[in-house]
This record gives sequence, structure tokens and C-alpha cells, in this order.
Amino acid sequence: MIMNKIVGISCFLMAISSFIVVAQNIQPSGENYGKTFNIGLGAGYYNGGYGDNYSSMPVLQINYEFEVAKYFTLAPFIGVYSYRYDNYWKGPKYQNRYYYYRETVVPVGIKGTYYFDKLLEANSNWDFYLAGSLGFAFRSVRWENGYDGDRDLSNSPLFLDLHIGAEYHINRKVGLFLDLSTGASSIGLAFH
Repeated sequence: MIMNKIVGISCFLMAISSFIVVAQNIQPSGENYGKTFNIGLGAGYYNGGYGDNYSSMPVLQINYEFEVAKYFTLAPFIGVYSYRYDNYWKGPKYQNRYYYYRETVVPVGIKGTYYFDKLLEANSNWDFYLAGSLGFAFRSVRWENGYDGDRDLSNSPLFLDLHIGAEYHINRKVGLFLDLSTGASSIGLAFH
């Protein structure tokens, strides 16, 4: 199991490295969408699978974009979020009891972004994009002391997320972005 994770992570890192090498050899024409460090804070939502038990959680996301084609970038990313989930449990020892667990998730992967500025005839102060993220989610779960129930959360290590967003360029070096996604939306700063 550990060896499979090491091999998978190694292959993933080699793929990211090859994208970075390719990206550095591209001579962009017009606006450059690459060479951008993005850091975002925001909120995500989690459904524990028991009806409408949604809870919000703080999210931190960081990525660095490399232009690989006209209007298209790839960005290695890392994020972190943590949430507490409360649930009602009827166990053999304790009847009618609430329990909780805290899960911390660290997604790592690559985000592909396509910019629609030309199609939308956007002013040079604005960037509009659609994106998708693919990677692995490393999880750590801490259960409440005394909990005797099922501890299998059956979470996949695969991380998938879809994004739509916009960035406003405050000046040539700094921008402010809003990234809405299927998992964790954020607002943040982009450094060009």
C-alpha cells in the first residue's frame, strides 16, 4: 500500500516536472498568462453523506501557473482544509449519542486553466477562465475519544475540482482573483 502511494506520487511529480520544462520553452504572444503565483483563502463545503449535513470550512490554496499553449496554463497546486463533522450514532455500548471527527485534507495536483479574454473581448485589466484540477487528496482523520463505531469513511484519494473565475489586475505585478469551484471557492492575490 505504501509502495503504491510512493510510486503514484513519484509518477505524478515527474509529470508535473515535464509540464514545467515544456512551459518554460514556450514563447507566448500577446498577454502572458503564465509565471503567476496565486494564493487564495476561502470556504469549502462538505457533505458527510447523511442527508443535508453540510458544514463550511476554511481553505488555503496555492499554485504557480506556467503557460503551455496560447490562453492555456498548467499550475502545480497544494491546498489544505479541515473540518469537524458531528453525527448521531446508536452504538452497542452507548445509545442515542452524538460523536464527532475532524478531518484534515491536503490536495496536491495540477490545475489546467483556459482563459477566455479574447473570446469575451475583455479589457486588459480582466482575465476570465474555466479550469479543472486533478490530483491526490492526502487525508488525516481524528476521532472523538470513546467512539466505538465504524471508522471507515471510504474516501477516494483522487481529487477532482472544476473552476470558473476572474482576475482583476490591480497593476502589472498584482491581481485580485475570485475562483468559484465545485469543492472550495476562494478569493486571493495573484503575483505576476
